[in-house]
Amino acid sequence: MKKNNFILLLSLFVIVISCSPSVKILGSWSSPSKPAEGYKSVFVTALTENLLARNAVEKDLVELIQSKGITASSSFEVIPPGFKAKEADRDAIVAKIKELGNESILTIALLDQTNETRYVPGTTMYAPMGYGYHGRFWGYYNYYNPVMYDPGYYTTDKNYYLEANLYDAATEELVWSSQSETTNPSSLEIFSKTFAQAIVQQMRKDGFISEK
Repeated sequence: MKKNNFILLLSLFVIVISCSPSVKILGSWSSPSKPAEGYKSVFVTALTENLLARNAVEKDLVELIQSKGITASSSFEVIPPGFKAKEADRDAIVAKIKELGNESILTIALLDQTNETRYVPGTTMYAPMGYGYHGRFWGYYNYYNPVMYDPGYYTTDKNYYLEANLYDAATEELVWSSQSETTNPSSLEIFSKTFAQAIVQQMRKDGFISEK
């Protein structure tokens, strides 16, 4: 492989790694009273006043759950933007959720946000070694000299801690809960899709939804 191509390949690899979103499930809890075959329908609601975030998270979760053959609906059908929950509204909202045929209610909430500064040490990358080079000194020296050096630097990681709770619509009892950590999301769109994949995968793993 030529030196320039090698450098380009390494550069692209570093860019891909640094841009990859990170969503990690920290833990999950399941109630012993969960349904044996999981739920067949889910009502999804993101508890945030940010309409863009709410729409993205609910949309991606609903679409991913539906792709598994499970019925899913967004809270926008029941809870309009700007709605302020009051105890007097409880019965009407729960009744509407049940009327839509939902067996369970999935809530998403941001628990905490932290900023952590860390030092990233510098790295040196070398061109691939070879044998049989019989050119002049400087050409030989220049070829095998380190071809890429990144100095160390400080960076700040943004960590978001979210909680997903699943409630039985009939009893309103909590049957499943998970906590996740998201680090340095590069955009709402990328975060939302990656988060949805992590949550649905954990729900399937814990037996609360299953593909038809």
